[in-house]
Amino acid sequence: MDLEGWSSRLKVLADSTRVRLLTLLEGEELTVAELSAITQLAQPRVSTHLAKLKEAGLVRDRRSGVSAYYRFDESTLDPAQRSLWQALSAGSDDPLLRQDAERVAGVLAMRAADQNWADSVAGDMERHYSPGRTWEALARSVLPLFETGDVLDIASGDGVLAELLAPHAHRYVCIDSSKRVVSAAAERLRQYRNVEVREADMHALPFDPDSFDLVVLMHALTYAAKPAQAVAEAARVLRPGGRLLLSSLARHEHRSVVEAYGHANLGFSEKELRRFAEKAGLVLQTAETVTREKRPPHFEVISLIAKKP
Repeated sequence: MDLEGWSSRLKVLADSTRVRLLTLLEGEELTVAELSAITQLAQPRVSTHLAKLKEAGLVRDRRSGVSAYYRFDESTLDPAQRSLWQALSAGSDDPLLRQDAERVAGVLAMRAADQNWADSVAGDMERHYSPGRTWEALARSVLPLFETGDVLDIASGDGVLAELLAPHAHRYVCIDSSKRVVSAAAERLRQYRNVEVREADMHALPFDPDSFDLVVLMHALTYAAKPAQAVAEAARVLRPGGRLLLSSLARHEHRSVVEAYGHANLGFSEKELRRFAEKAGLVLQTAETVTREKRPPHFEVISLIAKKP
């Protein structure tokens, strides 16, 4: 973006009302009337600011019947602009923002009373709960369609993923470096005869080459002192034709947020993850950002799948 573009963008974000609207539209898809009810501002004033935000490419709208629903369109932001917005939104502590946030639930409840549930969340359904419609239920329903063979789950934690995948695997091995975590996983997974839980180091796996059909590194590399070596070890124990499933936080600068979780590093770029896989002799199948958290600091997760030739 050139200087003129930056100047225009900064002018848009320099208005406190537009910041209030963007903060609300980052969390929910809302109409002009709903934004007016939340902010206690007149509808024409809200409409005027929305028009400026839409012109700047920061807001998109969706028509549903006679209503228009507005949403903050963060996909238009480049990394520098996203950092600017994160600093602005995360660094703002204002009574108006708190009051706005408190009124959202009431406005959404009024919407739901006027519509059936599906109509009220159309276009945003995955972010709303309804009885029985959970991500866990979806995963447990879909997983029987897959056969995973022999699986190694590296840095498996207390076995949450294993509990989902193990019933559909021939053999499922969990490893973690923490004795306490291994003990908790063993307790959780004791009903599964095909599951083995072991204490081990991801940098030096205690398995022969060509031992597994699928190796899973779910948020393991943030704890790795030598991430490239951990990926190389995962590739070593894969059988020809086997796959690596890796997910990781994207690189970020929020050290203070992750310190409590014992992370050894601040995530990775997609380029770095690709390089780890390719250097380990794997053929990349997919590598992409699969999610971005709605709340600050908006952590992103990159998922990578690679195959051993």
